[in-house]
Amino acid sequence: MRRDLLKFLLFAVAILVAPLAFKGGYLMNVLVFAGINTMLAVALNLLLGYAGQISLGHAGFFGLGAYLSGILTATYGWNAWLAMPLAALAVGMLAGLIGFPILKLKGHYLAMATLGLGIIIYIVFNETVDLTGGPSGFSGIPNLAIGSLVFDNDLKNYYLIWAFTLAVVLFCLNLARSRVGRALRAVHDSEVAARVMGVNARILKVQVFALSAVISSLAGSLYAHTMTFVSPASFGFNFSVELLTMVVIGGLGSIYGSFLGAALLTLLPELLRGAQDYDILIYGGLLMVMVMFLPGGLVRGIPDLFRKLAGRGEGAGNA
Repeated sequence: MRRDLLKFLLFAVAILVAPLAFKGGYLMNVLVFAGINTMLAVALNLLLGYAGQISLGHAGFFGLGAYLSGILTATYGWNAWLAMPLAALAVGMLAGLIGFPILKLKGHYLAMATLGLGIIIYIVFNETVDLTGGPSGFSGIPNLAIGSLVFDNDLKNYYLIWAFTLAVVLFCLNLARSRVGRALRAVHDSEVAARVMGVNARILKVQVFALSAVISSLAGSLYAHTMTFVSPASFGFNFSVELLTMVVIGGLGSIYGSFLGAALLTLLPELLRGAQDYDILIYGGLLMVMVMFLPGGLVRGIPDLFRKLAGRGEGAGNA
């Protein structure tokens, strides 16, 4: 337990001092989005990595949080700190209601059902023009503020977003170590065996689906108040697949792996901008290599790789 706490504290300190290394600029803006993506990847990892339930519709929950918080504050004048939890509650309740029927499905049927859910939400964003602005997007969303402190630049937003992200990471680390986390792993390994051991697998899956949606909604609200503008293009199928890729590359069933996957897939496209037309090819090639040689994800694959290299070095030395 102390080791886990020490690891988290080191992680938090690294996040805290990171701006000193980058000293503002465009990269700070990228790190803000790395924080939002980490929240989303952690949320999806709870569902996919721990409970073994795939979702291709999490971009929809992300978008619902963004739009609900944005509309409540910009159109109806609500306080953002009140709109964010209300949006998260509404999205969590929606996910709970939808979760009961669709989580009876398994494998590719569940993937298709969640994909359909994401597409329906995306169409609603586009078609409800009077409410959401349709394809043109919704603007005028206020920045978050605490008294006279307005989060209106990258540095302020960095600390705001990462404060929420660290809270989510700490919560999910504790959840993963708890009895609920062990029950989720049991459902992931064998739902039948988990039921025999007294785990109510159906309720547990719905609960983790709703929790995952709540965290995604919170990330969406933070995104909306950081960007002050939202449009349906940010919450489509492609982003759901991107989130899934973050979780798989970082490492299924690993909270810190979610951070690594989110950080890599947020930073990589920016680093490859100089490659112009070849950036997509390089991006895809790197992903293929990582999946082939690090199938357990970065968080497990990198230590394994070092152990293999160390073993070869010792073998060569003995020879």
